[in-house]
Amino acid sequence: MQVSFQVDEPLPADARGIRNLEFKALGTKCSVKFREEDERNALVFAADVLNWLGKFEAKFSRFQPNSLISKINEAAGNEWVEIDAETEHLFKLADHLYQCTNGILDPTLLPLLRVWDWKKVHKKLPEFSEVKSALALTGWKKVERRLGAVRLPEVGMGLDLGGFGKEYAVDYIAQMAKKAGIQDVLVDLGRDIFALGGNGAYPFWHVGIEDGNHPGTCWGGLGVTGCAVSSSGDYARYFSHNGTRYGHILDPRTGWPVKNGMRAVTVVAGSCLEAGIYSTAVFVLGNQEGLHLASLARGVEVWTQSESGIDGTRGFGRFLVKAI
Repeated sequence: MQVSFQVDEPLPADARGIRNLEFKALGTKCSVKFREEDERNALVFAADVLNWLGKFEAKFSRFQPNSLISKINEAAGNEWVEIDAETEHLFKLADHLYQCTNGILDPTLLPLLRVWDWKKVHKKLPEFSEVKSALALTGWKKVERRLGAVRLPEVGMGLDLGGFGKEYAVDYIAQMAKKAGIQDVLVDLGRDIFALGGNGAYPFWHVGIEDGNHPGTCWGGLGVTGCAVSSSGDYARYFSHNGTRYGHILDPRTGWPVKNGMRAVTVVAGSCLEAGIYSTAVFVLGNQEGLHLASLARGVEVWTQSESGIDGTRGFGRFLVKAI
């Protein structure tokens, strides 16, 4: 986690009383905007957020060589690894997410992510045989678990909680704000967002909807409070090879980047965990099948942008406001 913060550092409020804590964590740009009149309380909350995130990343990031996830991955095909109650909780969440997305949210995709190394595939695509072999090492149902321990049964298997870890962290920080008595907060970890209260000018927070056909611009905005927003898309991270476009989002059913004409998906839901998994699932499944899946979930509203145009659920429109 590339950030340090002390409770004696300044965190000034703007004209509306909003303080903005900016940092980098979980491999992305993050911010927590919140209203707290007492400066000391604001600094303590900011330090608590960064302290918790630092511990979370050190424990669950596959990019941290000494993390629990790295230890589990290194032991693949061999011994069991002991886990604590927090990890048990995350794995039970993964059970639920895997089931409700029909296997689209799969934490065992690390073998495929290694094959589709983003730094290498621009110049040379992986061989079909490489993808097939990596795909054979995936499957959340293959993971062996017992109370207090986990084991990956095959050498080469690996876990990556990136599909829902950031969203889980967003929800956790929002709960931290509630417990600290903070009523107005916008948690934004790499555009996975949870909003409480308002921004001082309105009784809600403005969140822009990025245009998948024109990255860096917003076609509209959302007014949200008491809910989460998450987006998925291939407009920011993709490359072309021999005239074919390849995005960074993989289809766990094929092992190849999603290729269904989708450009962007934005979801509003009661939790960032829900918003995140459904934005990914809808993007992977495609417009028709994805919107059907989302319609089965209570309180989940979806907007999609694809090569064929814009679509979405009926209730999404009630969140739309003028972009600012």
